[in-house]
Amino acid sequence: MCEVPKDAEARRAVAPVICYPNETLPSVDLGLYRQARGQAVKISEVYAAPREAACFEVKAGQFFRISSVEGSQVGDLNLWNAHNLSERFYSGKTRALHGTHITEGERMWSSLPYLRPMATIIKDTLNWYGMDSFGGSVHDVIGTRCDPYTGNLLSDVHYHQCCHSNLTRALADHLGCSLAEAEPHIHDVLNVFMCTGFTRDTGQYFMKASPVRPGDYLEFFAEIDLIGALSACPGGDCSSEHTSDAAACYPLLIEVFEAPAEALAAWRSPQENGYDRSHGHL
Repeated sequence: MCEVPKDAEARRAVAPVICYPNETLPSVDLGLYRQARGQAVKISEVYAAPREAACFEVKAGQFFRISSVEGSQVGDLNLWNAHNLSERFYSGKTRALHGTHITEGERMWSSLPYLRPMATIIKDTLNWYGMDSFGGSVHDVIGTRCDPYTGNLLSDVHYHQCCHSNLTRALADHLGCSLAEAEPHIHDVLNVFMCTGFTRDTGQYFMKASPVRPGDYLEFFAEIDLIGALSACPGGDCSSEHTSDAAACYPLLIEVFEAPAEALAAWRSPQENGYDRSHGHL
């Protein structure tokens, strides 16, 4: 270990500065969204089976809900622009703008160069959980997704029911393309219902038993036309094992709702980011 400088404590005591103050983000009219949701009717549903994923489509101005229906279960969510798969959920920028975990009134932002809201969370039945004494909370944008490559690296196994593979199969089936064509579109996720954080001593990513119970849900307003894919993680509630055939796993329900057009007359779908993309080259 290197020699500790005499001013080490003073250096550690420097106050932090928020990297991206978010007070100037476009405002979220939760009142409008919730009023429209109250008039919406269900138009479709799909189940993500245990250790599998399912795709769904949502039009701009519609709502979608992810629910626990049979037992405590976490899910990995991907979102794409339905007309341009290169515009997809950007977990890193969402984390930078909102924090490590997201809840009501916060948004899932899209990748560069588009960088606009894809979906807004309008209801979270787990918003009571907050941040626990371990530094854990729910609905994280820090975990990447369980994948067969990391499993092979750490344990020399070939496990195919991990979320990365589940999402790959679901998207390939939805698009009618090969697995090789679908896989590059799979990206870092919103870990729905998962309870996670970073250890205080080593800074390692941890998980603990999810507080989700049947009847809990996370509900979104679609800001643009979306294709979504949700994997019911092979870790179940992630109380013991991250990827396994031993954990108790349950399905997740995705429902889509539509409100009358007049309920959202004052709303407009967000445009792509306004940066001119010149990058200083005139």
